[in-house]
Amino acid sequence: MTAKILVSACLMGHAVRYDGQAKPLVHAALDRWRDEGRLVTVCPEMSAGMPVPRLAAEIGEGWSAADILSGKGQVRESNGTDVTGGFLQAARNALALAVETGCTHALLIDGSPSCGSGFVYDGSFSGRRQKDEGVTAALLKAHGIQVFSDRQIEELVAAIGH
Repeated sequence: MTAKILVSACLMGHAVRYDGQAKPLVHAALDRWRDEGRLVTVCPEMSAGMPVPRLAAEIGEGWSAADILSGKGQVRESNGTDVTGGFLQAARNALALAVETGCTHALLIDGSPSCGSGFVYDGSFSGRRQKDEGVTAALLKAHGIQVFSDRQIEELVAAIGH
């Protein structure tokens, strides 16, 4: 069976990021996988009903994605509003879509409190990064889906084997 890949909608050119922008990733493998019908595109936040544009959100200072998933932490918007519930719903929606469509791998935008897999912002809204992952990336990994950031497309190509 051919591996399916869950991919962040912003990487596919959809203007769904918090700031109303896209972050298109151009790579021959993405073109090939799209032509083969292997890509399943999702914006976890939009799947949970979050608007575009929306306020920036970060996992609260001192917390991790694991804390959020275990009910101990918060995701907050830049104005301090707790949006944890929306990010948990977003992660559950992405996982359900991945399972339903047979995705074994995910290619997600780094830095996002949902999709980050190498880093997220530290909750201070100062632009400082910390090594951690977003809520969606953590939930996908916990369910055996291999997660790659947009900076790891070559590693994803190698993992899939073609």
